[in-house]
Amino acid sequence: MKVLIVGAGIGGLTAALMLHKRGIRAEVYEQSAEIREVGVGINTLPHAIRELAEIGLLPALDKVGIRTRELVYYNRQGQEVWREPRGTDAGHPVPQFSIHRGRLQKVIHDAVIERLGPDAVKTGLSLSGFMQDEGGVTAHFTDAVKGDAGTTVRGDILVCADGIHSAGRRHFYPDEGAPCWNGVLMWRGATEWSSWGDGRTMAIGGGMGAKFVLYPIAELGDGKQLMNWVVNVKMADGKTSPPPKESWSRPALRSLVLPYAKRFTIPDFDVAALVEATPQAFEYPMCDRAPLPRWTFGRITLLGDAAHPMYPVGSNGASQAILDARSLADALHRAEHPCQALWEYERERLPTTAEVVRLNRKGGPERVIDEVEKLAPGGFDHVDAVLTRAERQAIVSFYAGKAGFAAQSSGQAERKAANA
Repeated sequence: MKVLIVGAGIGGLTAALMLHKRGIRAEVYEQSAEIREVGVGINTLPHAIRELAEIGLLPALDKVGIRTRELVYYNRQGQEVWREPRGTDAGHPVPQFSIHRGRLQKVIHDAVIERLGPDAVKTGLSLSGFMQDEGGVTAHFTDAVKGDAGTTVRGDILVCADGIHSAGRRHFYPDEGAPCWNGVLMWRGATEWSSWGDGRTMAIGGGMGAKFVLYPIAELGDGKQLMNWVVNVKMADGKTSPPPKESWSRPALRSLVLPYAKRFTIPDFDVAALVEATPQAFEYPMCDRAPLPRWTFGRITLLGDAAHPMYPVGSNGASQAILDARSLADALHRAEHPCQALWEYERERLPTTAEVVRLNRKGGPERVIDEVEKLAPGGFDHVDAVLTRAERQAIVSFYAGKAGFAAQSSGQAERKAANA
């Protein structure tokens, strides 16, 4: 079997590794001229790290990321709303990683090149069309650099892992239009900074309308870390205003971000100084797409953001793409026919990811901050008097269970895999 994968992002590259482990040949086609370390920080949850650990990537991840120990939610005034352990400290067999998105991608890309060969990832090629028949799929690629005719390749199936603007998705849903924007702009940045607290804690202050996110993503030595931050502010009515262009490398002026950053308080941390010291900030609209009725059409399917782009709350975007990759590889390994495999993959993954998309639109586990801020917008003396611990626990635990990273869910998945 030969699998053609469109897109060398985290989902597409992980799929190539998963398929290779099961003896299935994969080729990856990427539109960009080169694989670059773009973006800033992301979190990758234990249920996804478990899959990367099973293909031997844990040592490489430890070299470039931070094992997240704890997550703390605050209101905008810096008062604690919720605190919980994460990763191995929460009882998972593997960690949660706070990591630079580009470095995570590079770890996976380097493994693909090492294991599948130097020609496994072909860059500068944009999917322009495809045809399928009884025996396979023929995909046509254009030279994305010169605009010339690129190449035509033949495979058993085609996996479109080419992001929120997926060419494959657009082919099957031509009238879908632009991504859905909720009116929130995200400004991101990362810079060298002194460790905060234990150096392994993630902080989120404020709800969906206005939020500050803080966590370290790499050790730099001498008490310094690469500190990642995000400022989210609702700037428009997403239903009536078109979103700005989505790009991992769209620059933003710090002078624009700074007044918003000053609205937030994180205990024992100078939020404004961090933003001011960041050499370059980046701007990104918070967008997603509505869940689809189906991903698979014969020998062609969608994966990752091409299938289920979601708001970046709950740390689930990259994690769900990695879970897609595992599910797809398992289905192709055990099925008698590729079309049967793609149907089984969709049946397993589409309902779960659709639920995460819907929950993220409501704020994900961070909705607990919104609920407290609704009841006590000016702050509180005791959070339990605003929302009881049981009520707060119910919000965050419900999301973890639905998204599959509750400690119990992780253990159940591990036992299921061991018995398969």
